[in-house]
Amino acid sequence: MGRYAHLAYTDEVRLVQREQGSELSAIRQLAHGDEPEELTDAEADFIQSRDGFYLASVSETGWPYVQFRGGPPGFAQVVDERTIAFAEVRGNRQYISTGNIRADGRVALFFMDYARQARLKLFGRASVQDLEENPELDRRLLATRTGGRVERLMTIHVEGFNWNCPQHITPRFSEAELRPHLDQLQDRLAALEEENRLLRTQLEQRAG
Repeated sequence: MGRYAHLAYTDEVRLVQREQGSELSAIRQLAHGDEPEELTDAEADFIQSRDGFYLASVSETGWPYVQFRGGPPGFAQVVDERTIAFAEVRGNRQYISTGNIRADGRVALFFMDYARQARLKLFGRASVQDLEENPELDRRLLATRTGGRVERLMTIHVEGFNWNCPQHITPRFSEAELRPHLDQLQDRLAALEEENRLLRTQLEQRAG
């Protein structure tokens, strides 16, 4: 977490850490150096398994903005050890994130796995491309995109990342994660209903 710590731990942050008694932990993290960090297979697998993430940008007036980007698992692709890319589909046409990134490409991303209480935080520099600029990347990203009108590609060059602790992440489960378990329950319910029907039939026959 070298580069991530160097970006996140500003002078004011370091002052608060000192006041709250966590300065030694921060010093250990800062000792790892300030070179841009490369994504490993662990980060790539996690990112490409997600069906959404939170994207934070900042306007030229200094106000932050957070937007959710969603799609089928794999819509966000790790192109190489320092690059993430995804296809942007049309939304409410406010284009706040896109405009912010044109003014200042610095972004923060949160990739969440609520079911397993895992969180990957990432700092990067984002840029926006027209679809015609990189046909090969365009084909790759659109292969995993379903639904929505694709308007542009977004590329994020990774500066640093950090796996956050699971504390205070409330477990939540998507429909896709619950579906196998719900199918089992439905099958079990159907079997019990059939068993009930047979038992009622037997009781009626004996009573008759």
